[in-house]
Amino acid sequence: MDNINLTNSEWYVLDYLWEKSPMTVMELVAALGGRPGWAKSTTITTLRRMEDKGLVLCTQEGRTRRYAPAVPRDRAARGETRSFLDKVYRGSVGLMVSALAEDKALSKAEIEELYEILRKAEEGQT
Repeated sequence: MDNINLTNSEWYVLDYLWEKSPMTVMELVAALGGRPGWAKSTTITTLRRMEDKGLVLCTQEGRTRRYAPAVPRDRAARGETRSFLDKVYRGSVGLMVSALAEDKALSKAEIEELYEILRKAEEGQT
C-alpha cells in the first residue's frame, strides 16, 4: 500500500483502533456512536470497505470478528499530510506555515517548536 488516502470515516475507525486494538464491531459501534450520523450499519460498511482496501486486519473468533489496524498511524499521517499539502498549498510547506503565521494561528510555543524542528532538519542535511 504505497499511497494512503483515508476518508473521514476511515480516520475515525483507525483512530480508535490505533489506541486500542483489536476491537470488535460492537466495541467500535459503542465508541463511534456519539458521532453525528454514525450508526451500527455505518461501522459495519466502513469496516468492510477498509478490509477490502487493506487498511484493517480481521480475525474471526467464533462468531466474533476482531479488527486491528493494518497501517501504522505515522505512515497514514505522512500520506495525509502530503495529500493535504499538495491539494491546499500546491505542495509548499512554506505557503502553509505562512498562512498560519498570517492568521496568527501559531502560539509562541508552537513557533519555538517549529524552530527546533527546522534546526534538527538542517543538522540532518549537513
